[in-house]
Amino acid sequence: MAMTYPHTEITDADVPRAAIPFAQHILDSYASETNKVAAVWREYTDADLGYRPHERGSTVGDILKHQVLSERRFFGEFLGAPEPAPSATLPAELTVAAATSRYVALARARLPVLAAGTEAWWLQRVPFFDVERERIWVFWRRVLHTAHHRTQLSVYLRLLNRPVPPTYGPTADISWQGADPTRSVDAAGRK
Repeated sequence: MAMTYPHTEITDADVPRAAIPFAQHILDSYASETNKVAAVWREYTDADLGYRPHERGSTVGDILKHQVLSERRFFGEFLGAPEPAPSATLPAELTVAAATSRYVALARARLPVLAAGTEAWWLQRVPFFDVERERIWVFWRRVLHTAHHRTQLSVYLRLLNRPVPPTYGPTADISWQGADPTRSVDAAGRK
């Protein structure tokens, strides 16, 4: 059963074909993860940008800025993709709509770079902070980092008593006919 999102920022038709067929899942996953992030961000209002559930936690606005800036760093510094200057990365005014729009625009611009990657390019070792890793490893580390912050903001939504949008399946707030959350041993054993 395919999930339907209220907003799909990057459609399947928008995703270019990878130079090597095996890498198509990389582009498809990046577009899908971008859509999931945008869906969570869209549940916030500008009034929520200063919200933090604990004094030592980041605010919603801090997380939006971090996500946009840290993706720029991963793709520019570690993966070697062309990126805007750090000073030109964030929207002029931080609003939920502006941050979401900028985040999606930057992701769209990265897709052709990822699509052009050859096997040698993906497997090349590149500097990653104080070590070296293959580009493919750095890419998946970025996806995991993004998932961490998306989950962080999903928890904030729950604490604000707001609906949590679906990402990899239904949530307590949003489901659909045919959704199968696998909450039993019997469901986990289906073939």
